[in-house]
Amino acid sequence: MVVVPGGGAFADQVRLAQQHWQFDDNTAHRMALLAMQQMALMFKGLKPDFTIADTVAAIHDQLNRKKTVIWSPDIVELDNAGVEASWDITSDSLAAWLAKTVSATELILIKSAAIDANLNLQQLAEQNIVDKAFCDFVAQAAFKIQIIDAQSWSE
Repeated sequence: MVVVPGGGAFADQVRLAQQHWQFDDNTAHRMALLAMQQMALMFKGLKPDFTIADTVAAIHDQLNRKKTVIWSPDIVELDNAGVEASWDITSDSLAAWLAKTVSATELILIKSAAIDANLNLQQLAEQNIVDKAFCDFVAQAAFKIQIIDAQSWSE
């Protein structure tokens, strides 16, 4: 299993800083990736038996060792993969990119918002439950996709 942390409150601070300072989306994207890295460190602090990996190669290595991995995304690897620097791409789309890249069989997104099971992915994107780019990232995906409400998941 690979856990992909969102940026959480750290990414929210990037959004606020960008609004205040008016810096470009490329800078904000890189800062949001750092926010995901901070969350990865926090998750590791909460789950010391898990391991952090930053690249796809490191993830494969840890999975081969039967470890539960927390992804701390490598900025250069994502740049080299052509992942666009945009707020339309959040940890949702990055998780989908990673799922494709590591040939995952399933992608489970755990969201803090209530999920209407009757909505399709496009409708979830329109309601900002998943990011705007998510549908493109999962187009023709070979893996199963589940989107779960964190409230009901933890019960």
